[in-house]
Amino acid sequence: MSKLPTLNRELSWLDYNARVLAEGLKPSTPLLEKLGFMRIFSSNLDEFFMVRVATVKAAAQIGQTNEEWAGMEPQTLLAAINRKVQALYDMLYGHLHGTVLPGLAGHGIQLIPEKEWTAREWRYLERFFTEHVYPLLTPLRLEPDFFPSTGSLQVHVAFRLEEDGSVAVVQVPKNLDRFIVLPQENALRIVPLEDVILAFGSKLFSGLKVLHGIVFKVNRDADFSVDEDRDDDFLAAMEEVLAGRQNSTPVRMVYAGEDQILLSALMQSLSLGPLDVYHIDWLLDLGRAPELCDPEFYRRHGLAPDPSLSFSLWKPARTFDEKSGSIFDWIDEHDRFVNLPYESFDVVQRFVEESANDPEVLGIKITLYRTSGMNSPIVHALARAARSGKQVVVVLELKARFDEEKNISWAAELEQAGVIVTFGVARLKVHAKAALVIRRRQDGSIARYLHLSTGNYNEKTARSYVDFCLFTANPGLCTDIALFFNILTGYSGIQSLALIAIGPFDLKERIIALIDREAAQSTPESPGVIMAKLNSLSDPDIIEALYRASSRGVQIKLNVRGVCTLIPGLPGLSETIEEQSVLGRYLEHGRMLYFRNGGSEELYLSSADWLHRNMKKRIELLFPVLDSEIKARCKDILSAYFSDNTHSYRLGPNGDWTDLSLTRRPGEPAICVQEKLFKMAKKTARNKEERQEVLQVRRSKGKPV
Repeated sequence: MSKLPTLNRELSWLDYNARVLAEGLKPSTPLLEKLGFMRIFSSNLDEFFMVRVATVKAAAQIGQTNEEWAGMEPQTLLAAINRKVQALYDMLYGHLHGTVLPGLAGHGIQLIPEKEWTAREWRYLERFFTEHVYPLLTPLRLEPDFFPSTGSLQVHVAFRLEEDGSVAVVQVPKNLDRFIVLPQENALRIVPLEDVILAFGSKLFSGLKVLHGIVFKVNRDADFSVDEDRDDDFLAAMEEVLAGRQNSTPVRMVYAGEDQILLSALMQSLSLGPLDVYHIDWLLDLGRAPELCDPEFYRRHGLAPDPSLSFSLWKPARTFDEKSGSIFDWIDEHDRFVNLPYESFDVVQRFVEESANDPEVLGIKITLYRTSGMNSPIVHALARAARSGKQVVVVLELKARFDEEKNISWAAELEQAGVIVTFGVARLKVHAKAALVIRRRQDGSIARYLHLSTGNYNEKTARSYVDFCLFTANPGLCTDIALFFNILTGYSGIQSLALIAIGPFDLKERIIALIDREAAQSTPESPGVIMAKLNSLSDPDIIEALYRASSRGVQIKLNVRGVCTLIPGLPGLSETIEEQSVLGRYLEHGRMLYFRNGGSEELYLSSADWLHRNMKKRIELLFPVLDSEIKARCKDILSAYFSDNTHSYRLGPNGDWTDLSLTRRPGEPAICVQEKLFKMAKKTARNKEERQEVLQVRRSKGKPV
């Protein structure tokens, strides 16, 4: 493993989340969207503590270190995490109370703390508490070394009682609306449910006086694995993991309120130390309050929010016109590329649904990692295909963290419909995204059609995640993916494929070989060029290969949304490496790689980030773009990311990130890559429509097309 200089992985992730928050703090971000970025920031932290910090704490207990921590001892790292997170919380809540809430109040949306309730509202909320909330509450006595089993990620209220000095904990009911809306003329006054419980909770303790109360939430360890040796009962094993996660070891507590006695009692009961607790100002748990960012929430309560409170709508372009015939004919013409969400996910859904309905389709094979909720059209289409007699194989990844319960439900429904369901590969997550359709042509021959993607088969996230899709009937790619599915289902040994690399078998080696080839071909007169768009980069061997290539003069441009432990701009090591991170209204999720290759350019799409887990612990795919027109378009898309100067951040050799919107020179045009790609997609769609109209006119006149 490399000992070359790198940044700490966990602190790099916190820097990424700080950039998410920075997007919310920008003056140009509309108010409800500001809340949206704050919500994402807070939700991200929940997962970070439940997975990453849980790992660091476990390492601290046994004195273990990790190479990705760049030489930091776990206890030192925990202290650094605490300082960063608390500072970010202070920044968030300062902006929330100083800018966002006053701004929303000016538009008739008033989130009000207890001290601002009117006498009339006090009476209404007391009656609401008595009739709707009180019957659901169960106060639990807090013991010094035992915290009641109340689950993870749940908001609680703690009360300190005077007479016996005891502490009681009450879970905020999960089956009631989190926010109570008090309509007034031309305004909505909104009260969090936990504030109502805090205000009237004394009714729970007849004969006892409540001294103080605080609101808090606990994150518990989610970093433990299923017993994968239980092949005969894997579903039950996964259900045990989910149950265990709800009452596993506490990792941190976030609280609002001021009572040191209560705080100390909670910390003792939860076995948490000073580095494990975070104080925030009101409101708690923004990460699980999506309704506050949703204009529809306010419309349902009678207030139509000003359109200026949200981003203007970007309607995705349609890439496939249902009037033009079968989607299989469309793919037969030539390979097709879709850039989500600028282009509609409908074409992906159409591919699966038409495959399910077409009597000439014989079989469908697909990987599912994260799907949408219980009305997923993709999953329902697969079940329908199986019921109609088609051979349907679904590789369903039950270990997709925090989507396990949903996937367990889908497994049962699909199996009941007659789908052959497999649960991936032992000790590896199937993170690849692929769908292969086998279809009989009119002449009786068999054709195969393939969809490959960097994103999931999820129509909901496809509206806000930037991903890349490829449709093809290329025989070489289809043959490779057919072998890939055989590997997944256990009918073929591990083997190298002609065009595609599979993680963890040869993916990492292929990537490093591509980087090393670029270095070998690079000369001062004709330097090599590498461009990569990724979510994360921390694999030490790939970083070492990039450092080697940079020392040979290869021009390397990296756009990494999240974690990046590579340090650019170090003399003699990474001088030719430029590292940027683009954020915006959409989540940058697609992975794309470009290699100049001495002029014989190669471009790849991939499901994998350049992390150790993606290289060694997940089933991933790296696949080439072979169509020259699509390759040119992808190169334009990739290059566009390095032109952004409104939502892009640059990493310096000191490990600090610079917001390029703050360094733009006077008179320099403002470039937002997401807006640019939206316009490019619209232009591409218009050009296709115009070509189609020309072809239709020529056909109508009997002229050759």
